[in-house]
Amino acid sequence: MSLQNENNTAFLLHLSAFFGYIFPFGAIVGPLVIWELNKRKSDFVDSNGKEAINFNLSYLLYTFVLGLSAVPLVLRTIFNDFHHLDLFGMISIGSIVGVLAIIKFILIIYAAIKANQGEMYHYPLTIKFIK
Repeated sequence: MSLQNENNTAFLLHLSAFFGYIFPFGAIVGPLVIWELNKRKSDFVDSNGKEAINFNLSYLLYTFVLGLSAVPLVLRTIFNDFHHLDLFGMISIGSIVGVLAIIKFILIIYAAIKANQGEMYHYPLTIKFIK
């Protein structure tokens, strides 16, 4: 695989995480498919694929845990007959999810640009599920 092809493949690998906006788990499936098809052709693509998949799995885990933190607020609202809606708590959690979504968007674009330039980018706060 030529150097430019490696960079382009790694670029597309990172951007394929945006499939998550089209179908469920697309942010994981998109990079996983591209990585699986190309990981043996290039160490650069292999490293970028692992990084992208680990980031998207970590993000999914963080979002899931954050969603679980909303469960007590919802249950409290349901069992109090909707008289004491915990609006502050719901807005707080919604704001955190929104900020995380913006950060994820920016980090994916940044990683894709770095990959296209032939540089390896390591996402912050990423759990290494695939080593």
